[in-house]
Amino acid sequence: MTLIQQIITIGTAALGTVTTRALPFLVFSSKKPTPKYIRYLGKALPSAVFAMLVIYCLKNVSFLSGTHGIPELLGILLTGAVHVWKRNMFLSILVGTAFYMVLIRLI
Repeated sequence: MTLIQQIITIGTAALGTVTTRALPFLVFSSKKPTPKYIRYLGKALPSAVFAMLVIYCLKNVSFLSGTHGIPELLGILLTGAVHVWKRNMFLSILVGTAFYMVLIRLI
């Protein structure tokens, strides 16, 4: 990439980030209550994104060869257990990922 292309790329990413962060404050006034469907999305989407992440991570796992998906399944089980225990998605993902990374180095 040339310097100009790098500047344009960084500027576009920054503009996109600022726009997506500011847009909800512009669209939804603090004077009116938040619509029910937006509150529903706020509750439903984190779990849906988490489920999509699990599916995406398992899409190329071969359960019939190699490690048979054992590190992946153990990582998912630990992630779920930590989430049920602590109810903290960040901690769950962090612990599960770290555990998985250790397993793939050892198995």
